[in-house]
Amino acid sequence: MKAGPDIVRIAALLGEPARANMLIALMGGQALTAGELAREAGVAAQTASGHLRRLEEGGLLIRRVQGRHNYFALAGTDVAEALEQLIAVADRAGHRRTRPGPADPALRRARVCYDHLAGELGVAMLDGLVASGRVAETDGSLVLTETGRAFARDFGITLPDASRRPLCKACLDWSERRSHLAGALGAALLARIYDLGWARRAPDGRVIRFTAPGLAAFEKAFANRPAA
Repeated sequence: MKAGPDIVRIAALLGEPARANMLIALMGGQALTAGELAREAGVAAQTASGHLRRLEEGGLLIRRVQGRHNYFALAGTDVAEALEQLIAVADRAGHRRTRPGPADPALRRARVCYDHLAGELGVAMLDGLVASGRVAETDGSLVLTETGRAFARDFGITLPDASRRPLCKACLDWSERRSHLAGALGAALLARIYDLGWARRAPDGRVIRFTAPGLAAFEKAFANRPAA
């Protein structure tokens, strides 16, 4: 590549298994310590330190210092969305783990993608928002309609007046191979779902578990049918 952004450097950073495992562990939106990321990557602390330094220098991670501890997080939502799409490509191409873990069905059902809902229920939520006329697909982009703004207010969400982050953005879902909703609205909807007690995130991973009443309320709120 002779001009433009250097994707080769990013590809090289992602192409090492330990670094890839570290980045995927951070897709839940939480900041983790070097020790926690070393365990996720299955490497020694010293080796992890070198990997983390390279990821930080490459612009994929940011470091947060709290007291004597260093925490690491993805540098932004764009990193999480890029990883999600790479996982989708790997899944489509058949590059899968030979021994799927027991959490895989739950991960495919509902999971957090940095700060928004992904998986089967994430795709269903976007489908419902589009079918009800709350979100419109215009020239390949997602736009919140006036009906959608009224729904957001009624749902208890305060939309930002201005933000560098897109309000609505499609994010390709690796397990469904269709889009779920990212952007500021996607993050606000998931935060509100937590606040309402409909679901909670599993403490040891990215899985989101809905209660039975919460799932019923979710399906009613985001029904895949035109608004009455």
